[in-house]
Amino acid sequence: MIEVFGVRHHGPGSAQAVREGLARLRPDAILIEGPPEADALVRFAAGCEPPVALLAHVPGDPARSAFWPFAVFSPEWQAILYGTRHGVPIRFCDLPAAHLLAPEGGGERGVRDPIGELAAAAGHDDPERWWEDVVEHRPGAAPPFEVIGEAMAALREGYAPDVFEARREAYMRRVLRATVKAGHERIAVVCGAWHVPALAGPPPPVKADDALLRGLPKVKAALAWVPWTYERLAIRSGYGAGVGSPGWYHHLFTVADRPVERWLGAAAAVLREEGLAVSPAHVIEAVRLAVSLAALRGRPLPGLSEVTEAARAVLCEGDELRVALIQRRMVVGDRLGHVGDDAPLVPLRRDLREQQRHLRLHPAGLDEGAAPPVRELELDLRKTLDLGRSHLLHRLRLLGVPWGVPGEARGKGTFRETWRLEWRPEFDLALIESAALGTTVEAAATRRVLDLAPTGQNLGELAATVEKCLLAELPGALPGVLAALSERAALDADITHLMTALPAIVRAHRYGDVRGTPAEGLAAVARSMLDRVRAGLPAALPGLSWQAAGAMLAQVDGVHAAVDLLGDPAARERWLATLLGICDAPGAHGLVEGRLTRILLDAGALADAERRLARATSRGGGPARAAAWIEGFLAGGGLLLVHDARLLGLVDAWMSGLSGEQFTEVLPLLRRTFGGFAVPERRAIGERVRSGAGGGRPVREVDERRAAAAGRTVLTILGRARG
Repeated sequence: MIEVFGVRHHGPGSAQAVREGLARLRPDAILIEGPPEADALVRFAAGCEPPVALLAHVPGDPARSAFWPFAVFSPEWQAILYGTRHGVPIRFCDLPAAHLLAPEGGGERGVRDPIGELAAAAGHDDPERWWEDVVEHRPGAAPPFEVIGEAMAALREGYAPDVFEARREAYMRRVLRATVKAGHERIAVVCGAWHVPALAGPPPPVKADDALLRGLPKVKAALAWVPWTYERLAIRSGYGAGVGSPGWYHHLFTVADRPVERWLGAAAAVLREEGLAVSPAHVIEAVRLAVSLAALRGRPLPGLSEVTEAARAVLCEGDELRVALIQRRMVVGDRLGHVGDDAPLVPLRRDLREQQRHLRLHPAGLDEGAAPPVRELELDLRKTLDLGRSHLLHRLRLLGVPWGVPGEARGKGTFRETWRLEWRPEFDLALIESAALGTTVEAAATRRVLDLAPTGQNLGELAATVEKCLLAELPGALPGVLAALSERAALDADITHLMTALPAIVRAHRYGDVRGTPAEGLAAVARSMLDRVRAGLPAALPGLSWQAAGAMLAQVDGVHAAVDLLGDPAARERWLATLLGICDAPGAHGLVEGRLTRILLDAGALADAERRLARATSRGGGPARAAAWIEGFLAGGGLLLVHDARLLGLVDAWMSGLSGEQFTEVLPLLRRTFGGFAVPERRAIGERVRSGAGGGRPVREVDERRAAAAGRTVLTILGRARG
């Protein structure tokens, strides 16, 4: 006896019907639509917590991969659970992954939506809603497998399946024949409803199926169980057989008693967690509204559209932000699956799991059992546990697994890090692809760095790699990267490359010590690079355009900050002497010269800032160059003008002395300069100018009543007196 259960993938009603059908049939073999290479992995499903997925990939070619996701409400998953619990043999019967992942594997794929066509034939414009009414919302009704099979047979009349679908069904029949030949008498087949007529009806000759399958391209495919998420199961994630509301379907399948009331009660709890006032009375009214809407629309039970509209009107009071919160937290859901410890894993993935357990850093969040997959993590690097967590997250980023995204630390000091953790299923594929690099995360990250170091990385990229090695604590990779960096630095004559790379090298030297991972030789490399920057900088500044001068300004600031961080007084003195020489020599762009003058003034290495400002704003240089000089000089804030009356007076005198045409010419530059100041700074500067503290004459309030007589006298003298 062969019984074919035509289902909708990830349908809670189909899952319940399959569970009931298997209990009635009590099969001695179960065939499930899926890759046959996964037959050996079925026994590990009992230790998995859905959502999970079967991952198939071609070793060495990460672009060739495929996923078969399962949720608790997937009919295929319920069939797997039945078979593992009752000792029934389970086989997957779809086209093997070895063919699917091969170039042009299986042939050209067609696009067809049978459920959509059935819904249209029934007069419905929403296939999801039609399927819910016909299948999902049928409490106590008999499983509609026979009716679904008849509907699909009618749809397939006169339809010639595309080559890909024909080959899939030919392979399904091949597995079915082999199962019958093995002596099984009660065989259950769980497959997509579209394939029911191809498996339940009279089969074509064996030779015809063999001809379809002969000569298919083939590759070596490896399979494994991996965790999945409801977000990835949703249609919007790009998964072809996904559903738009996995959280809602999970609720329908797992909550048998009063699903609408419990759903809206949970929605109210979500809103209350955000500090919003939602009472039990709101929930009662929302339930009444959902039931009324379903009755008006002729639906057997309120569906997702009805409960959403009820929540919008009553619980959310029309606020779409609140509706979006329910959509994200409940309709889609943030559930993350788990693969059992006994499931086979590549050594690299197993090492990561052991480190996650040791560091109490579970993928679902900060601790074992935490539900939401996104978490903020604050680390104090003086603590051994937090330092280990930091090393692991940095190593994973080197392997292309950005489980943690670094953020700006909220506290002060170099001992703190902030991370945003979000585990995504595709990270498992990245780890599998990195398995050839090493059996541990540290070894694989070290190998990845060493493989990249001698390639086409420029000086700045190599310096950044050195910094990453220290953050990830990869002592095995550091000597090789440093050697490549020293060689590249000695050969690179581009001053901008040196200036870009120097800050990263100095940070690596300074913060490597802070993290307890000193990097010998970095200080010497940094000093050598600084000497080369000092030698090449004067020749690189003349003739710069506005855009190039702005870019050079950022690089000069970066080098200056690095020199301060280096903590070498002699190197700092030599750097400041270089900047002073550039300011004393003609030819530098006004923007750059003004910025260098400000750096020297702030460093206490300049005693004649007023003279230099006066020279820069003299008539000989032109208003445009003066405005550029002032922009560079005042970059970073206007407090200097607030606290130094002499400098403010010079700037005020220069601006007051501009002609109307000159002022119009420099106005955009001045507006950009002063517009960059904080509002309190602009206000303080204006008040000092108004009071005369900047060297100008104080502005007095005009008494219009007292000035009226003098005004009339002046008008009389000019012959413009009015009666």
